[in-house]
Amino acid sequence: MINVVFLLLIFFLMTAEIAPPPPFDLALPEAGATAAPEAEAGLTLAEGRASFAGAEGAAAWAALAAAAPERLVVRADAGMPAAEVAAALERATSLGVASVELAVRPR
Repeated sequence: MINVVFLLLIFFLMTAEIAPPPPFDLALPEAGATAAPEAEAGLTLAEGRASFAGAEGAAAWAALAAAAPERLVVRADAGMPAAEVAAALERATSLGVASVELAVRPR
């Protein structure tokens, strides 16, 4: 019996997606696109806050500037004003990011 339980444990560990949770609650906007962005550096925006590589606020922008990724996937909350998202996208490009993608959930 212990062998079966052990095998089930290994199965669930191998098939589980192990990823850190988002730094704060986030509801992605919807879009008709079906292709998901490739795993790249990610900036999370919600409630006027930013998070990048475990850092939040001004430290997130400093970490983004230090990392200087070529591609950046921005995950913004659906309720965040578009002007704030646009300002964050401009700030990311001013820090040297060549390609910025906005993550959305499919319809």
